[in-house]
Amino acid sequence: MMKRVLEPELMDDAAQARAYAKADFSEENQGFVDRFRDYFPDWTGGHAVDLGCGPGDIPIRFHRAYPAARVTAVDASRPMLDLAAAAIAQAGLTDQIALRCERFQSIVLPEQADALLSNSLLHHVPNPLQFWFRLKQLAKPGACILVMDLLRPDSPEAAQALVEQYAADEDPILKRDFYHSLLAAFTEDDVAAQLAEMNLSRLLIDVPDDRHWVVGGIIP
Repeated sequence: MMKRVLEPELMDDAAQARAYAKADFSEENQGFVDRFRDYFPDWTGGHAVDLGCGPGDIPIRFHRAYPAARVTAVDASRPMLDLAAAAIAQAGLTDQIALRCERFQSIVLPEQADALLSNSLLHHVPNPLQFWFRLKQLAKPGACILVMDLLRPDSPEAAQALVEQYAADEDPILKRDFYHSLLAAFTEDDVAAQLAEMNLSRLLIDVPDDRHWVVGGIIP
């Protein structure tokens, strides 16, 4: 198994952000929201926080699934948040989704989260325990947690094969970033060890496909 290779923590280049926003992640993003509904069938609304919201597609899909939710979408990349603001305005949800351009490490929320979401943020974080620690701080006891991220392959060659399988026709910038993200990602064993160290072993880990892991459950 290859070792983790860090990549930049922020996608703060405008060309990177545009390439990511143009890519078709509709299946993955809708699948993320559908999985939340499957995990938490009794959740109907409250304060939902999306850490690392990127160009805003998941907060939009989440609010459409839960119109009674108050959604706070957080990302430290200004180019990403600019794209998110445009997408949210186009969806007519400017008054329903609050955008915060801040690092998750330092954000202060007006109220703790009843649901905390995060997709594809953790692999950008040099110290993953920092992420899980802040997750515990930002979420209310009993909050619903759903985190998804990339699964690190066994080798650089396997990472490149995944890029060609799933992003062959995408922008070269996106293909480059996808490759580097796979190298920076965590294995299932890595994530299990992180959860154990942070007293979060009640959260369940699933590996739904060849390039993602998912952690879900109720925060203690």
